[in-house]
Amino acid sequence: MIDSKYKWQLDQPADSSVVDKLAKDANIDPFMAKTLIQRGITSADAVEDFLNPSVSAFHDPFLMHDMHKGIERIQQAVENGEHITVYGDYDADGITSTTVMYETLSDLGADVDYYIPNRFTEGYGPNVEAFQKIIQKGTSLIVTVDNGVAGNQAIVAANELHCDVVVTDHHSLPEKLPDAYAIIHPRVKNENGDAYPFGDLCGAGVAFKVAQALMDEVPSDLIDITAIGTVADVVSLRDENRAIVKFGVQAISNSQRPGLLALIKEAGIDLGRFSEEDIGFGIAPRLNSLGRIKDATVGVELLSTFDEDRAGELAKFANQQNDLRKSLVDQFFTEAVQSVEDSGDISQRHTLVVVGHNWHQGVLGIVASRLVDKYQRPTIVMTDTDGSEEVKGSGRSVDNFDLFKAIDPIRDQTIGFGGHHSAVGLTIKKDKVPVLKDQLEKAAEEQQLDLSVKPKLAIAGVIPVSQVTAVLCDKIKTLAPFGQDNPKPIFQVQFDQLANVKAMGKTSDHLKFSLVQGNNRLTAIAFGRGSAAVELQNSQAAVQVVGEIGENTWNNRTTLQLMVDDLKQTLPPVIDERTHELHRKMFATVGTYVFFHEKVLKQLQGYVGGQSQVVMYDQVTEASANGNRLYIVDCPDVLDDLVQLLAKVQPQTTVLYLYKKQLISKIGMPDRNSYAKLFRFVKEHSNVNIAMQLKQISEHLHISARTIIFMVQVFLELDFITIQDRVINLNPNYTARDLKTAPSYHLRVEQLAAEKKLLVSNTHELVSFVKDCLGV
Repeated sequence: MIDSKYKWQLDQPADSSVVDKLAKDANIDPFMAKTLIQRGITSADAVEDFLNPSVSAFHDPFLMHDMHKGIERIQQAVENGEHITVYGDYDADGITSTTVMYETLSDLGADVDYYIPNRFTEGYGPNVEAFQKIIQKGTSLIVTVDNGVAGNQAIVAANELHCDVVVTDHHSLPEKLPDAYAIIHPRVKNENGDAYPFGDLCGAGVAFKVAQALMDEVPSDLIDITAIGTVADVVSLRDENRAIVKFGVQAISNSQRPGLLALIKEAGIDLGRFSEEDIGFGIAPRLNSLGRIKDATVGVELLSTFDEDRAGELAKFANQQNDLRKSLVDQFFTEAVQSVEDSGDISQRHTLVVVGHNWHQGVLGIVASRLVDKYQRPTIVMTDTDGSEEVKGSGRSVDNFDLFKAIDPIRDQTIGFGGHHSAVGLTIKKDKVPVLKDQLEKAAEEQQLDLSVKPKLAIAGVIPVSQVTAVLCDKIKTLAPFGQDNPKPIFQVQFDQLANVKAMGKTSDHLKFSLVQGNNRLTAIAFGRGSAAVELQNSQAAVQVVGEIGENTWNNRTTLQLMVDDLKQTLPPVIDERTHELHRKMFATVGTYVFFHEKVLKQLQGYVGGQSQVVMYDQVTEASANGNRLYIVDCPDVLDDLVQLLAKVQPQTTVLYLYKKQLISKIGMPDRNSYAKLFRFVKEHSNVNIAMQLKQISEHLHISARTIIFMVQVFLELDFITIQDRVINLNPNYTARDLKTAPSYHLRVEQLAAEKKLLVSNTHELVSFVKDCLGV
């Protein structure tokens, strides 16, 4: 049974009059009006700004805190020939913001270089030793990009060495701002108590605003690089960011940057159909891999070089690093899953801590994210290294658990610790791992972490397969670029049946199927759900699918497809799971398990969990069965027993195991000739030991042993024979009686009728019969 990974939330349809008004006022399609209203865009002006952003979308850069002061200092350094160092970061946003600032200062004629700290030896942000080294080489002005607002200690060190620091950053503000020459940050309020009109710029976006202030115009030649940083850092794609990415995608499509073109080629991206998704899934991962695996400094050279040979060389290197990153993630994820499964922590703990050996530190956060996705609980992935008593790692969390708050109480027992609600990094001694595990479990209890709470998934609407057309796809495209705060619409697609269900990919990790409705067919792809193929192929449960409508181009042919975000099965009222064998796993689900034979109940009672009910058919109550899952474990001898049971209950789902070890119908009812043959035999042979002579009697009469035993029971019930110590003799005083009056004969008739109805029938016949009994 496939359960959804998310809690589906269908957006409430907007009032039709409101939709019609916006469609008319903005001169747009009602579908577009409805979708925009769902996104909080309710006026014609807002629609125009959203769908067609212009240069006017870019705010005055001097509205940002300390922009005037920072620009004056940079201009002074350029005019005086001072050496400037741009101090960046090792992720895609850091690489692009460094590139934007470096190219801007270079174009102004500055004496400038750049420095990106090493993730593994220096860590994130301003580093005292790095600042000292930079200053010793002659730098008198450091301009940070995508970092610096929390670099108090390093900035103090720079001030003491008579080097000014201009911070340009977008990260969360600390309690105390550093003593920098200027802090250019969209969320820092100016002396009037006002903040910049749009606070969700990324590091590259802030650098872009500095470039705009320095150039006294929107630097269109830098918008391609800024768009990459904006998409990579997953910031809000509204307001200024939307304009940056929309214009940036267009600029990249016409780019003349050798490095960017080489990287796009290595990523296998079709430049003619370029979109923000190509940045998110093609360009950004390759830039991020440089810093994750080794040194991100070459990323700036890759983006800014005009040497085509060098560009090709660096692009290949970035692609190789990305391939290495993916292989390491796959390897460590597999090992981590094995560790989790072996530990049994899934059944015992609300949180996970996995410690590997000599795992590459740059990919631990990705591994943690994949584990969170798989197990839906906060996870920390760490590694030890040979010759060290420390373990270092990264953690990722779920929406309803503050991971930073959870670990903060033991901060004094860590060597290094930082992060926020959803992600942390930390270093601890090996012997503190149990302390960390215990603290996380304690925090899970304090924060009342409920693992049954699923992350929410917004569904824009429900549409049939027949409405998934190229026209609809084109309408959706006009809402792009998609990302944070402007997600691609997700639809629940209605269909009549699934077809061509199969696992795909080298290791069958992914799922492919078709949604069929009449003559309409839509291909659906679900990444990472390959394991669901068998369940979908064999289960009778109804399936619901939600996903994003997109296109797939193969061999110059473009077709529509659904990229599946989630799917789930819902149980029909009656499920045919008839079986000849019963296993413990068949009793794992909570429900009411009904038996018709006490012997079978006693044999299987230990299989059933404590939250379930085990009951004989004549003891089932409405309270115990109504609204629950009802399991009919074994096959009744008398069909009416099942009919009466089903008539008085209203279960949510009825599952039919109808187990029977041996079918009576395979033996059948003896004919009158068989009874006559056995009667003559008993009449002609005295003192027949049925236990010792059964085989010989069966061979002599050419009647099966089981049939003979049954007929003996009928004769005994009719007083035709006597049995003492298993020795049979004819009753000298017997009187002729109808065979049908014997209880065993009557029971055999009932058993054959029950088997015919319940075990020999096909699924449709059985389900229809049980539904009629239930009244559904």
